Formats: sequence, structure tokens, C-alpha cells
Amino acid sequence: MISLTTAAPAVGAAFLASLVEFVEAFTIVLAAGTLRGWRAALAGSATALALLALIVAALGPLLDRIPIQWLKLVIGTLLLLFGMGWLRKAVLRSAGIVPRSDQNASFAAEAASLGDAVTPRRAGFDWLGGAIAFKAVLLEGLEVVFIVMAVGAGHGLLLPASLGALAAGIVVLAIGVIVHRPLARVPENTLKFAVGVILSAFGVFWTGEGVGIDWPGEDLTILFFGAAFLIAALYATQMVRPPTEAIAP
Repeated sequence: MISLTTAAPAVGAAFLASLVEFVEAFTIVLAAGTLRGWRAALAGSATALALLALIVAALGPLLDRIPIQWLKLVIGTLLLLFGMGWLRKAVLRSAGIVPRSDQNASFAAEAASLGDAVTPRRAGFDWLGGAIAFKAVLLEGLEVVFIVMAVGAGHGLLLPASLGALAAGIVVLAIGVIVHRPLARVPENTLKFAVGVILSAFGVFWTGEGVGIDWPGEDLTILFFGAAFLIAALYATQMVRPPTEAIAP
């Protein structure tokens, strides 16, 4: 039986990570639909979602054929690398070294790119707009699939992780349809900071289990690792932040 202690971090990690990816995909699809036509943008998005569904259907049975120890080791290592990458970027953004993500700026850049496209918009189906939407949904969706697989595989948490990702998609889609604009107010860097901490904690825990370590406290150890990564990341942010007088100009 899946415990709440194990399921809650899995659902939270999948939800937050997927929320970031869905926001980025939505921004590009919104630009494509606004400037190139919604028929093509929606068709491209639907095609990408169908392809993602086929990928998930193909990968699901394969996971059951891999020995559980190897599965935990491989996924734990990948999850740790993935989480540390997100955490590194979040630390640099929080320290002011790398500019923070701005969905309004991303929308403007994507709109400018579409506006300057060589292929003019036609009255019928716009293949360029469809291709751009397809690419955005597919690439961001593949990251969501990887996160769901990584968080859920090995502990019987694929369903909770999938529900977390689905909830994130519904939230982004609902808000996007209502406001019909880039979701610029979503604290993307804060979400990436939190997701980096959670994924890194899962990565260490599962990598350890993959090599045969019996963690004291079992699943509760994930919370300890999460707190350790959070403290280390906050400390790193303060250490790499440039002095105020150095960044004032």
C-alpha cells in the first residue's frame, strides 16, 4: 500500500515540474494561435499530445521488465542530474547572475519570430503555426513524461505522479483560457527552485536504494534530503550573489 508520506512528494514534484513545462508550452502555443491561427495551433498541439500518449503506452510495459534495483539506480541517477540542473539554474537566477524567466518577454520574442517568419500566413491551414505548436508541446511534454516516469517508476507511484502532472495541465489550461494571455505571474523560478530540491532528494534516495542502501526511516529520509538540499541551495545563493555595488550599474 502506498503511504501518504511517499505519495505526497511524488504528486507535488510531478505537479510543480509539469506546471513549469506547461506554462512554457502554453506561451508558445498562445503566440502561434494568436499570430498564425488557432486551427493550426490546436491541431499541432493535439498531434503532439497523441504522440506523447503513444510514447507513454510503449514505455509503460517496458518498465516492468527491468529489474527493480537497476530501475531505481538508473532513474535515481537521472533524476538527481535533472534536479541538480534545475536547482543550479534556480540558484543562479535567485542570485541575480542569470536573468529570471519572463513569460511576457518569451511571448513577445515568440511573436516577433512568428511575425518575421518567411512563410506568410494563409487563409487556410497554417502549417508553420501547427509545426511550432507541435514542437513546443512535444518537447515540453517529453520532459513531463520523463519526470512522471522518474518520480513514479519503482515505487508504484506512476498513477499519483501522472495525476499530479494532469492536474498541472488542467490548471494551466484553465487559467490560460480564462485570461487568454501569457502566465507571467506564475513564480517560475520559485517553482524550479522547489522542484530542483524535490527531484534531487528523490534522486539521492533512489540511487541509494539502487545500490542496496537501507535508509533509516525509509521514505521519511526523502524529507531529510529535501531539507538538506534546500539549505545548501539557499546558502549557495548567498555565496554566489554579487555585491550590491558591483551589480548596481
